[in-house]
Amino acid sequence: MTTYNRELPVFATGEPVVLIAGTYEGTTGVFLRLKDDVSWADITEHCGRVRSHPLRWLEHGDVSAQ
Repeated sequence: MTTYNRELPVFATGEPVVLIAGTYEGTTGVFLRLKDDVSWADITEHCGRVRSHPLRWLEHGDVSAQ
């Protein structure tokens, strides 16, 4: 199991994000909201699909890539 020892980033709705870990590593999208379990977030992926991912797998994305 991989351990992520970093402070969780803070995102605003509509902010570009990128997945830095997991099966879909490298996927870009837009931050939507935190889930009831605030260690998870919903994002709209570049393909338009809304999915939930662990917050620790998200990083701020490149605004010019959106």
